[in-house]
Amino acid sequence: MKILLAVDGSKASLDAVDCLIEHADWYRGKPSVELLTVHLPVPKLPNLGKVVSKAQIAKFYEEDGEAWLAVARKKLERAKIPYKARILVGPVAESIVKHAKDTRCDMIYIGTRGMTELGRFLLGSTATKVLHISTVPVLLVK
Repeated sequence: MKILLAVDGSKASLDAVDCLIEHADWYRGKPSVELLTVHLPVPKLPNLGKVVSKAQIAKFYEEDGEAWLAVARKKLERAKIPYKARILVGPVAESIVKHAKDTRCDMIYIGTRGMTELGRFLLGSTATKVLHISTVPVLLVK
């Protein structure tokens, strides 16, 4: 069983990690996990390249992504569940679904509440969007 586990550092996403660990014995063997976080791209502004380099932006994505993955990594390692961690940049729900398809995941685990109330109000729920656009089964963890 290959599971995509989407995290953003929020309590809800870490609840999804805990749920996967608690129910790992539901599967014939320990599941293999694609641990994924997705960063929205920095807006493209005129002359941004004069102030901030591509390397600085890449470092920003990497540092944020690693911070969002850190607790989930520790939990999976303690539970001895194998995983591959990835940081993607792009539209969040679409990137999660595409990565699940590209890596042939059998299921997506995702928390129902992300980082900010404001972001959810402006953009809608990432979990809801993943549920609607995915052809891979989605387990929503509340």
